[in-house]
Amino acid sequence: MSKTLKTLFALSIFPQIFLIRWCSKRPELIEKWYSQGFYLWISKMFRGVFGWVPFSIGDLLYTVLGILIIKFFITKGPLFFKSTREFFSQLFMGISMIYFVFHLFWGLNYYRLPLHKKLNLDNQYTSEELFDFTDRLIQKANTAHSKVASHDSIMVKIPYSNRKIYDMSASGFKNLQREFPYLSYAPESIKTSLYSIPLTYMGYSGYLNPFTNEAQVNGMQIDFKYPVVSCHEAAHQLGYSAENEANFIGYLAAVNNDDPYFQYSGYIYVLRYCLGEIKSRDPDAFQRYNEKIHPGILKNFMEVSMFWRRYQNPAEPVFKSTFNSYLKANNQKEGIKSYSYVVALLVNYYKNTPL
Repeated sequence: MSKTLKTLFALSIFPQIFLIRWCSKRPELIEKWYSQGFYLWISKMFRGVFGWVPFSIGDLLYTVLGILIIKFFITKGPLFFKSTREFFSQLFMGISMIYFVFHLFWGLNYYRLPLHKKLNLDNQYTSEELFDFTDRLIQKANTAHSKVASHDSIMVKIPYSNRKIYDMSASGFKNLQREFPYLSYAPESIKTSLYSIPLTYMGYSGYLNPFTNEAQVNGMQIDFKYPVVSCHEAAHQLGYSAENEANFIGYLAAVNNDDPYFQYSGYIYVLRYCLGEIKSRDPDAFQRYNEKIHPGILKNFMEVSMFWRRYQNPAEPVFKSTFNSYLKANNQKEGIKSYSYVVALLVNYYKNTPL
């Protein structure tokens, strides 16, 4: 490749950035032609190609990419001093290619129509609406707990293997698509991440690989959250990139599953978010609501807290800050805080729908 072509290829990052900014202001266009068009085709293709492989192809890809990046700086680093233009030309060629593939294969979903608009839901709620919904949610959570535990003080253990949970996750989406046909989930491609140990120290339960469309779940975190986290990552595969939307869809897929452990996982997963919102608004009410919850559920909450506490380390805030910046750079203005916006979707969805 000639130097001129290399330079043009490297400089293509700038028109790409301009194009993405243009797309970000046209969510209806992205929703119609990308998220509900091209992306559905390409995501199904990737899940079909990689889904049958029992290990993560995407994690191996990241490993190779990491090695190539290290090799680049070792072998091409001297060019920074000898031929600065050539060094940056090759560097930005790589960046330009990754930027293009990321947005083509998945990243444009960050700019799709917000789910609350698609469902004609409000994105705000009052404290009274939050309290009313949480009362009903606690009743559902306690009932779900009673179905899988012999006593209200017993902590629930999910009795399934990782692989079985992944396989069972699809049935919840199958039931859910009767109401929402666009949530059809097939073929499946949920896997345990090869990087579960690093993910744990970074503080993450899972992630979607945007280059292979594989849903990666942290295999070290075996607790009540595992079924709903698997559904959450599957929601990302369906093109719902915003964390609050993936939480909402993951919850719906879990509670619409015929399995009582999935239902339990879904109800108490979102109950934590509601309790967190109540605590920030009214600490006294938070204490009162905790007294309504089965002690076994509270033990499950404590189990999760103790798990993450064991792996706290000085580097975790750095990774969280990096991910927060990543979310903000991709049209999620609230960053990690957007996770809690699932409460707005829940409260407003259940205004006219039985819980």
